[in-house]
Amino acid sequence: MLSRLGALLQQAVETREPSVDLLEAFTEHWRGITGYYLEATDESTPALRTDIPWRLRQLLDILVYEERQRPAGEPGPCLEFLLQHKLLETLATLGKAEYPPGMRQQVLLFFSRVLGQLQQPLLHYLSVHRAVQKLLQLQNVKSILDGSRAPEPRDSPREEDLEHPPGTAASSPPAQPSPARRDRSLVTCLLGLCQSKKSRVALKARENLLLLAGLRQEAAASCLVRGSALCQLLAGHLCDLYSAVPAGTDPADVLAMDRGSWRAQGDGDGDGAFPGKESLAEFLSWLDFVDELVMGAHPLVADAITEAVEEKFFQGILQPQLLQMSELAVLGTTAVLTGTVRQLRSPALLHRLVLFLLGPQRHPETPGDTPHPLRAQLIDRCDHLCDEISLASLRLFEELLRKPHEHVAHNLVLRNLEARAYLQRGPHGPEERGPPETEPEEDGLDLEEDPYFTDGFPDNFGATKNSSPASTPSGKGQASEVVSSFLCLVPEEAKTSSCMEEGGYDTYVHDALAMVQACRASAAPWGWPSSPWPLDSCQPAVAFYEGHFLKVLFDRLSRILDQPYSLNLQVTSVLSHLAAFPHPHLHEYLLDPYLNLAPGCRSLFSVLVRVIGDLMQRLQRVPHSRAKLLLVRQQLLGLVPGEQMDHTVLFKGVVVLEEFCKELAAIALVKGPPEGPP
Repeated sequence: MLSRLGALLQQAVETREPSVDLLEAFTEHWRGITGYYLEATDESTPALRTDIPWRLRQLLDILVYEERQRPAGEPGPCLEFLLQHKLLETLATLGKAEYPPGMRQQVLLFFSRVLGQLQQPLLHYLSVHRAVQKLLQLQNVKSILDGSRAPEPRDSPREEDLEHPPGTAASSPPAQPSPARRDRSLVTCLLGLCQSKKSRVALKARENLLLLAGLRQEAAASCLVRGSALCQLLAGHLCDLYSAVPAGTDPADVLAMDRGSWRAQGDGDGDGAFPGKESLAEFLSWLDFVDELVMGAHPLVADAITEAVEEKFFQGILQPQLLQMSELAVLGTTAVLTGTVRQLRSPALLHRLVLFLLGPQRHPETPGDTPHPLRAQLIDRCDHLCDEISLASLRLFEELLRKPHEHVAHNLVLRNLEARAYLQRGPHGPEERGPPETEPEEDGLDLEEDPYFTDGFPDNFGATKNSSPASTPSGKGQASEVVSSFLCLVPEEAKTSSCMEEGGYDTYVHDALAMVQACRASAAPWGWPSSPWPLDSCQPAVAFYEGHFLKVLFDRLSRILDQPYSLNLQVTSVLSHLAAFPHPHLHEYLLDPYLNLAPGCRSLFSVLVRVIGDLMQRLQRVPHSRAKLLLVRQQLLGLVPGEQMDHTVLFKGVVVLEEFCKELAAIALVKGPPEGPP
């Protein structure tokens, strides 16, 4: 019985289905809407309490269903009925009358859904265009089709009005008005809505701009670039938001902020917020949006946006501020610039910013050569009389070195090391160099006797006595000897870490491994050689010059015993990052203690040796230096209250020096000998 009943029901459905007439149902629902106005007697009944919203939904469902059943691009009878009888114009008129109350909202929602859900482009039909234009004017929003000025954020429609912004389904250029005029006003309107105080409205507008910029058609991209103000408006708003950031913004506050996200609104001035945080958050958020646009846009659009950002923001705003003399303004500008570098992810914008800051030069530097004044100014500020400016400038360069861009490392350092001119040429060249001669009382020191060397190393590492580097086939120090050279550089009387209950040397190795792996991943596409170039192919044209950047870093490092603690940490952090790069010349110059340097040349190790010599002379003149040094380390770790004492700067410099040598030893261990990987 159940089987027969199911068969009868199925037969009834199959019999009924062909009899469904979409056009008849469509016209019936339309007559139901118009009939309301003939029969209704209570003008105060809200639209939501009538059957109008339901009938509008049925009209939409029929249109969508009909389109799916027909070949692409071929309008069905229901859509033809809508167009021929100008249903949208009639609805716009009903919405204008706002009868019943709330009708305007229902009509706007119907329009946005029809234009958003139907694949068939409709805006080029005159009846649709007029209806949309009339409805938008009712909302106090300038029409996106008439070339009017964009709305102010306070005039933005409610977020439910923009579930699918009108025009997003118009993939074909309309006949009226002209494409250039329509695109220009659409972009202008969306950019205005991006600034809405209502987050959902701003987010929807930004998403639609991403869709527009990402269109793959060449004609659409060309229209956006040549027929709209997209690029200029994007860059102009970026400049406006940057100008709203207070000039005296603390660099520490900038670095403490999270990366901006274009999907989130700026943070308010809540508890713990610093002055100007909201403005800075809005700037970083918009910068992230522009960055996202460039990454996903058509190449023509991406190039045009980056060019506009460089012209209006980099050159028009940043350059004059970076070159001025006001210390307060320079400090704030450098801080926000550091945040800008950290924010960028798109290769195109990053490339423009790197060339803007450092210039395109790739040939070896000569002393006093300043072909790019901004680069020279930024590097000079790493050794500024104002320690805060020096610290902010060093942070900027470290952020640049973290970016996956080969030109940063090459422009700052590598171009001066290409010819390996730091090595002594002649009968006792670098292939025959050995370790520095030691005093007789130091000859018996083995790696196994150094507590920093064995702690955290593999059990079998260094188990065999180390042979002299001169006896190895290459004449270069093995990894264990390089590590020992850095670990033993600071004399025992200046070491304090062994007296503290700190993490072992494995902590340094772990951190070094993470840094080296990150640098290797960034440098993988750059095609760097795996071993140093042969000396016979490296003929330096002039005497060796380490370059402006390394010169400033080495000069700063040589004064590590006289500088503030935070500044010393930043100098050594930049040098550690450079040492972690996998280029063999950089590895050799910074991590090989056994280099036979050319006359007048210095390396990282030779600078450290001079600092140690100065340190030992100073410690001999300070009573109870070891106890005071230990106290300073405890204060830095927060184990004892901070107290003012003589020579505090000196002792803090000693602590940084010891930590830096251990960092370099760990990096050398992870990277292995200069010839190649360990």
